[in-house]
Amino acid sequence: MVQGFYKTDNPRAVPFLEILSMATETLWSNKLRTGLTMLGVIIGIASVIAITSVGQGVQKNVEQQIEALGTNVLQIFAGAARSGNISRGVGSTSTLTWEDAKAIAQQAPSAEIVSAYLQRNAQVVYGGENTSTTIYGTDLKYSDARNTYPQAGRFFTQEELDAAAQVAVIGPTVQQTLFGARSSPIGERIRIQGEAYEVIGIMEAKGSQGPTDRDDQIFIPLTSMSKRLVGNNSLTGISVNGILVKASNQEQLEAAQFQVTNLLRLRHNIYPPQADDFRLTNQADIVSTFTNVVGSFTIMVVAIAGISLVVGGIGIANIMLVSVVERTREIGIRKAVGATNSAILNQFLAEAIVISILGGCVGIGSGVLIAFAAASIFKFPFVISGLSVIIGFSLSLIVGLVAGVIPARNAAKLDPITALRSD
Repeated sequence: MVQGFYKTDNPRAVPFLEILSMATETLWSNKLRTGLTMLGVIIGIASVIAITSVGQGVQKNVEQQIEALGTNVLQIFAGAARSGNISRGVGSTSTLTWEDAKAIAQQAPSAEIVSAYLQRNAQVVYGGENTSTTIYGTDLKYSDARNTYPQAGRFFTQEELDAAAQVAVIGPTVQQTLFGARSSPIGERIRIQGEAYEVIGIMEAKGSQGPTDRDDQIFIPLTSMSKRLVGNNSLTGISVNGILVKASNQEQLEAAQFQVTNLLRLRHNIYPPQADDFRLTNQADIVSTFTNVVGSFTIMVVAIAGISLVVGGIGIANIMLVSVVERTREIGIRKAVGATNSAILNQFLAEAIVISILGGCVGIGSGVLIAFAAASIFKFPFVISGLSVIIGFSLSLIVGLVAGVIPARNAAKLDPITALRSD
């Protein structure tokens, strides 16, 4: 076993496999100590892999939800009313009208689809069941602008919009709450703020976007909502809370934003340095902002997880230093029979590297399992970055190298006579 350590006239380097075999044998004979030493590395690498995966999964989930609504969509919100110096929030005052939306559709070349809407929370009743949900009064273009369509029944028609008909298209959550397991609620009549509406369609399921359930909604004609449920028309037309503007593609979004902003300023008689009485948001900007926020948060948490790797490295160094003390006599015997300083150094360094690599592999596996469990429980895409795995494994290797250098050098520098006299 130790013949490779003898000094000869033509000394040869100890084979790598022999050093690795001896290191592995030593670690296996002290399984509990080896396992505890690996624990810090395992926790650190698992945290890096799991946190990176969860962050990327959440980011991808939100991106998919926003892309489902269309990344080439502008949202225009009515201005905010103020009470003293306190803003009551966007949409709390009537600064946008349906006529604004019609003007954008006619005069903004980059606007492919334009839709106006009114939005209110209201109590809805069917028989003995009731629920509080969000009511949208929309025009015919809303489905195209939001990329959402009825999965059963139909959307309302131009005739129903013109006549302010009392018809409604409900979301799947509203259907489940009010009608339960009924085969189809189409044709039934629900009451919204005391007004009866006939259910003519059920929207396709869109799931949740953050805390918002996009299936917990009801859509009725904009004219009907303005006339029967809201009743706050402005002097220049039907007031709306917002306008959706969909460009032909994402490249046209910036042009559409410029055209819409200037058109609304002209219509509302806004000139510099006056502030706009509306707010315009870009779906693509929302995706970009969210990506940056999640990315920054992930980097911060991964940096915190890196502290575990430092702790793991300190743990490896401490255990290896203790091991040198415990094996002083063994080192003396090996040096006495011809082991070189480099052979002793390589063996102890190999032990530290094996511990960190094994800890890294277990940490990577644990991190993947944790990430998969989180994705399954919280229903977001399971994403594992190859880069994070490579970084995790590289970090474990670096930790082993750094943590093993000092103990290995101490072992190599031991005087054989002094080491043999050690108890």
